[in-house]
Amino acid sequence: MADPQGFMTLRERELAPKRPVALRLQDWREVVDPANPLVVAKQASRCMDCGVAFCHQGCPLGNLIPEWNDLTHRGRGKDAIERLHETNNFPEFTGRACPAPCESACVLGINQPAVTIKQIENSIIDEAFAHGWVTPHPPERLTGKRVAVVGSGPAGLAAAQQLTRAGHTVVVYERDEQPGGLLRFGIPDFKLEKGLVERRIEQLRAEGTRFRCGVTIGEDMQWGELKRRFDAVVVATGAGIARELTLPGRELTGIHEAMSYLTAANRVVQGSALPAEFDARGKRVIVIGGGDTGSDCVGTALRQGAVSVTSLAIGRQPGVTRPVGQPWPTHPQLFEVSSSHEEGGERSYLASTVEFVGEAGAVTGLKVAETGFTERGREPIAGTEQLIEADLVLIAMGFTGAEPVVDPEVRLERTSRGAFARSDDFATGDQGVFVAGDAGRGQSLIVWAIAEGRSAAASVDRFLHGESRLPSPVKASDRGFA
Repeated sequence: MADPQGFMTLRERELAPKRPVALRLQDWREVVDPANPLVVAKQASRCMDCGVAFCHQGCPLGNLIPEWNDLTHRGRGKDAIERLHETNNFPEFTGRACPAPCESACVLGINQPAVTIKQIENSIIDEAFAHGWVTPHPPERLTGKRVAVVGSGPAGLAAAQQLTRAGHTVVVYERDEQPGGLLRFGIPDFKLEKGLVERRIEQLRAEGTRFRCGVTIGEDMQWGELKRRFDAVVVATGAGIARELTLPGRELTGIHEAMSYLTAANRVVQGSALPAEFDARGKRVIVIGGGDTGSDCVGTALRQGAVSVTSLAIGRQPGVTRPVGQPWPTHPQLFEVSSSHEEGGERSYLASTVEFVGEAGAVTGLKVAETGFTERGREPIAGTEQLIEADLVLIAMGFTGAEPVVDPEVRLERTSRGAFARSDDFATGDQGVFVAGDAGRGQSLIVWAIAEGRSAAASVDRFLHGESRLPSPVKASDRGFA
């Protein structure tokens, strides 16, 4: 421990500055400027090196956080990235797109601002790429076994990399034109620039992972054929079925599921044309849903030139301090101002949409009532309705489960949450078929997807050889400090 009194002498939490709002609304670059290495090193010294480091358990990957905090403080960046890569295949993704439950579990956070774990993680991996410390690690030998991974999001990529490095021949099938899943097409560039995704894909290719894009399993190739061609199959297709809002007027044009909108916008940044129905320029935009996806819609609409953007959340506005029912080390529900909300727009809570209103077949507004709470749950309060004008409505209410697999040769049972059923070792009832990530867990965090991908890879390796040396940080039934 480089500075045993660091957390006492440096009590302030300091983060890297964000680019000015007026500037960042003119482009799609990342919002946060690179952190000052001297500031990062000082912040790393605040780590207490706890006897029981709860941040380990707050992170499903089991990241060795006190160790790489200490190495960062000492200026030993190459050692720090080696520690970080021991548990996390893609720290640049979690460092940018994870809400950091590790920080919520930080022991220092009991009575001080938590250690800036997420920023330190970002700094470590950015320095590593800048110095050429991130290199391919192809296997020393091949096992002769073939594994198919369906889906190239964080779970699929993590599973593919682990299995490739174990010596198996891995082919990743992706229905989009490029690999990356929601990392590439769902998360806006201002949160995760796509060059970061591309360089990891190139690393996987250099290690031996093969990618087959533009292939939809179940259409271009049947699931049964896939199973016959490979010794094992990992299903990592995510929880892609969006939660619908079935209300009068839903058939009007100008109402879209949020991920369709974000995907179209992300393709524009990569050079595609933007369909007119997804262009917010000059429009009054309503976003239904107050989570991360809704926030991403806000930032995207503002960059497109929306006249106004309003976010509607059905529940109460969270508090700014931990609720009594969510004590340390749980990950609390707090009121947060995302970078997108800093940039503009309005936020409305206790807002229940009751009807979509339109003219000539196109949406012109929403009828919204105040949310009430009854024995039956949340319901709109009659007599409180008001009309909010809108030209573009984006439904960002989360996801209900994975898209079904329909094939008599591959039978995957579904849970009550719409996910694929699997045992604790990620195996399904169909021998040789495993499920990782949101497809089995339901809508969750990127850090859980990577953890599940790593663990599923260990189970596949064990299925193929009877044993495995691959790490397995979580079981399918595990839950974090939620």
